[in-house]
Amino acid sequence: MYDSLPPIWQCVIGAMFCFVCTTVGASLVFLFKNKKQEHLTTLLSLAGGIMIASSFFSLLTPAIETCETNNLPIFLYVAIGFLVGGLFIVLSDKILDKFFCLEKFSKHRTFKRSIIFAGSITFHNIPEGMAVGVAFGSLTLGGDVTTVAGAFMLAFGIGIQNIPEGAAVALPLKAQGISTKKSFFIGMSSGIVEPIFALLSFALCVYVSSILPFLLSFAAGAMVAVACCELIPEAVKNGKNKATIFLTIGFFIMALLDTAF
Repeated sequence: MYDSLPPIWQCVIGAMFCFVCTTVGASLVFLFKNKKQEHLTTLLSLAGGIMIASSFFSLLTPAIETCETNNLPIFLYVAIGFLVGGLFIVLSDKILDKFFCLEKFSKHRTFKRSIIFAGSITFHNIPEGMAVGVAFGSLTLGGDVTTVAGAFMLAFGIGIQNIPEGAAVALPLKAQGISTKKSFFIGMSSGIVEPIFALLSFALCVYVSSILPFLLSFAAGAMVAVACCELIPEAVKNGKNKATIFLTIGFFIMALLDTAF
């Protein structure tokens, strides 16, 4: 059915599917009618597990495979990219801390955490959108039906795992006291970069493919840093054992989705 469409429209369909899945995940925030503190450990731990699993299965693994396919140095693109992504989050945290202190915003720690957390998910979605764009853009260089099917399967897999990611953004934000509508909007907005960068990458697929491994690794480093700096420390405050259990469950859910699709 979609094989007869021009590659650009195939890319639009695949990228918008990813965005819709993120929106669906963020909409789960409307199912929670309260902001009880006991939910915080569960939600933050699940989000942490999802982010760590996504870093390895959705980002680092494809980055390594892309380097091997294009004969690129894995250390340069993957290891350094991961390091730079982690340092970026640490530096951002320091800058925001100084800003809030100067402006007497120390009581708004929740808002600062929300900025860093949502930003890391957004960084994560940028290279995923670029991966979709490159997959469909390569069809313009000469592909067949199997390649088209593979590109759609890539978009489908990214979209499915965007559902828990959208929830992983919105639910902890609500648990930290942010309104339901604002939590949903932030969660949904974190996915809008995917269709944007998918289309940009489609147009520049030959050039983007060479830096994609670095971007994937950068996003992975940023997500692991956020999980370690923001989510896990806050989660264990309300129960170390419970936090460990739901962190493991979150990792399992995302690992299952990433490896099944």
